[in-house]
Amino acid sequence: GAQELELLERLLGLPGGNKYGVQGERKVPVLHTNNGPGLTGLMTIAAHLVRQARKDQLLGSTAEEKAVVQQWLEYRVTRVNGGSSKEDTRTILKDLNMHLEDKVYLAGNIFTLADILMYYGLHHIMVDLTVQEKEKYLNVSRWFNHIQHYPGVRQHLSDVVFIKNRLYTNAH
Repeated sequence: GAQELELLERLLGLPGGNKYGVQGERKVPVLHTNNGPGLTGLMTIAAHLVRQARKDQLLGSTAEEKAVVQQWLEYRVTRVNGGSSKEDTRTILKDLNMHLEDKVYLAGNIFTLADILMYYGLHHIMVDLTVQEKEKYLNVSRWFNHIQHYPGVRQHLSDVVFIKNRLYTNAH
């Protein structure tokens, strides 16, 4: 959580220097502010940083886009953060793969905060996928590869390699 928020800060071109902590067993990120109470929760803090950087377009432009971005941020926090079993991971990848079938980004044709945080949340999963698994979730792989090459997103995270050409055919 806190690590992702620092990545997001840099991506947004914010000066940094925010103090993050975690709270509770689930390690919910907390932003300690100089004035008033701190902010709690990945979505809340991330949206705050986006507004601070005056990059509101990352939250969606239309009411519908905003709702879709919100939906995927909630999915990210409730499903991706909560999901730890192999079964959870498979379900998440299946959901995303279906959703991304006809879309470039999670919210359709625009790059949003949902793409950034989902990328950060899935990075550790994608790193461990076999070539076969990446092929099975082709839409997720395409999307993930696109996002990791989006300027400023990946930073120090390892580059996940996807084989561009199919070396073998799937005989069903």
